Amino acid sequence: MQRTPLGSRHRITTAGFSILAFLLLCGLSIASMVIGGGDIGIPESIRFLLDGGGDSHLTMVMVDLRLPRTLVALLAGAALGLAGCLLQSATRNPLAETGLLGVNAGAALGVVAGITFLATDGALAVLGFALLGAFTASGAVLLIAAGSRARLSPLRLILAGVALSATFRGLSSFILMSSAATYDSYRFWVLGSLSGVTLEQVVWVGPALGVGVVITVLLTRPLGALGLGDDVASALGHSPKRTRAYTTIAVTLLTGAAVSLCGPIGFLGLLAPFAARALVGPRLGAQLALSAVAGAAIMIVADLGARLVLAPYEAPVSVLLAAVGGPLLILIVRSSRMLSLRVPGGAA
Repeated sequence: MQRTPLGSRHRITTAGFSILAFLLLCGLSIASMVIGGGDIGIPESIRFLLDGGGDSHLTMVMVDLRLPRTLVALLAGAALGLAGCLLQSATRNPLAETGLLGVNAGAALGVVAGITFLATDGALAVLGFALLGAFTASGAVLLIAAGSRARLSPLRLILAGVALSATFRGLSSFILMSSAATYDSYRFWVLGSLSGVTLEQVVWVGPALGVGVVITVLLTRPLGALGLGDDVASALGHSPKRTRAYTTIAVTLLTGAAVSLCGPIGFLGLLAPFAARALVGPRLGAQLALSAVAGAAIMIVADLGARLVLAPYEAPVSVLLAAVGGPLLILIVRSSRMLSLRVPGGAA
């Protein structure tokens, strides 16, 4: 009896997971289009998807409301899943989350400062403020972490991110305390929601997402080598400092774009990579691909829950994710097996 080589079995398993994940994502996307908390039922939504017919109200709900938020759920979820996987791989820390680099806090400060000092709170303006704040925060983290001749280590990155996050949150709180009007506009964004997003906003952040994905693809081999240790990565011709710097840029582009669209969504950057590692093991390329799919799927499920749990009102997506992410984080912390990042060859 001929045995299947181990590598072939891995490829078959990955291909099987990829097909199942793609089918699941298609099913969830359709569910996101046909299920909602308004007066448009599932039968009317399905008929619209099949033949495109219907009155102006149905068209408005399907095209102007449900389609943009479905696209944003797919793009933002995939971006946060990729960013979380990149960050955990670069820092070799399975609990690393996208908020660690100060991107979320920087985006929040950008929104607060823009609304307060420029007196504008339109959707595209908030989007621009959040992106600018995210990029500024990430640049500051890189400058601080690489401020000396010492190499850009994971610890230096995380410490710089945590320090700047605390500073940005303090500045945001100070501005909010002095401006009630700013707080009224900011509090809806900071809760995290996909309600009210438009196709124009998706087009706005498209370039940032595209560049982030391209950098991610180019980082697959260097990050895989980095998982074996800095010395091994250097021996294989990959600079650990340069790899972590490019990783930070990719994480900023992906997270900044996602946060600017739907607010600071927590735990998704932790949940998606954890699910990917559990399914495909230590292979970084498969982890990245499945993290993107898992992030998109989790975001769509959370958005569906947000629409239905308090119907006809909406619950914040970030609250539902926190309700799931909190217990899972406790489970990971209490499990020594889950708390390790396995890499090929057995290195942790």
